[in-house]
Amino acid sequence: MRILLIVLLIVGLGFFTNDKPSKIRTISKVEIEHLVIDSTLNVRALELIDTVGIAYLTSNGKLGAMMRQEFDFSEEINNAFPVQIENDSFQLNFRALAMTKKNCYGITIGSPALLYSLDVDIKKNKIVYREDDSKAFYDSMDFWNDEEGIAIGDPTGDCMSIIITRDGGNSWNKLSCDVLPKANEGEAAFAASDTNIAIVGDRTWVATGGKTSRILYSPDKGRTWEAFDTPIIQGKETTDMYSIDFYDEKNGFAIGGDYTKADDKIANKIRTKDGGKTWEVVADGQGPGYRSCVQYIPNSDGKELVAIGFKGIDYSSDAGETWKHLSDEGYYTIRILNDSIAYAAGNRRISKLTFSE
Repeated sequence: MRILLIVLLIVGLGFFTNDKPSKIRTISKVEIEHLVIDSTLNVRALELIDTVGIAYLTSNGKLGAMMRQEFDFSEEINNAFPVQIENDSFQLNFRALAMTKKNCYGITIGSPALLYSLDVDIKKNKIVYREDDSKAFYDSMDFWNDEEGIAIGDPTGDCMSIIITRDGGNSWNKLSCDVLPKANEGEAAFAASDTNIAIVGDRTWVATGGKTSRILYSPDKGRTWEAFDTPIIQGKETTDMYSIDFYDEKNGFAIGGDYTKADDKIANKIRTKDGGKTWEVVADGQGPGYRSCVQYIPNSDGKELVAIGFKGIDYSSDAGETWKHLSDEGYYTIRILNDSIAYAAGNRRISKLTFSE
């Protein structure tokens, strides 16, 4: 990760910015440029490296990064990746990735759950957390700041699994069920797009799903928690919120459905205006069916959303009330750079998306 750290230090000095405000408009089309085409590629863990590129982890244990072509160091960095993360016992399957200015971290699904501190120099990769419970299955991770981070997973006891670091990712501790809401029967989460967690400041929202789909909320970076019910479709192991995003501390959106009935559009899109305490179904029976990821477009006053899944790409300009189908190209996850550029990843490809009116 030494090259990535140089990039992040340059960005941190303020040479690049994407904070310019944009007007509210209506996107009508998307141009798709495939950056990687690989029959062995399966990516659900994707993150922006500030404004200069992307990093990703794959289901067969590879760490990759791509820098935007306009920067002089892009060729050097692109040629360094991907690197294979090795384990003597089994192939690693990553579904979650989180980054700080110092490092990046990835956690595997299944048991044992292995959380790696990752470096482009594979000799420096190390496991910073391991969980051997047969029920271990971690779905998503994120950081509040460079020192404090969180990962969430399915229950191994009578609550969701939540692990937290307070020392920059060097060590992680699992929260006791004594401080977490008790899990309902069949409640878990999906490792579909690494967007089960939303963070705004110290506030944190976790989307659960399955037979019960709720919001777990912490106002203080994971120290205290409460649970809120949602009206999203639920009741089966394949139904729930698959993705959640918050524009600010009040306005949030979640999407999901049933991936085995991907065209169904009933009660699979919900919105909150009070910080996740209450939710309403929007665009019921309209717009996209099952989608695995939803993200707000920045500087849009919470109006513009992009939803993505293996059935295609959809866009809303009115906070989810109505939707426009932009493409049938299928992906698992998306990260939005600014009001016109995003990066999407999925089965066999990673792409740059350019939105326009």
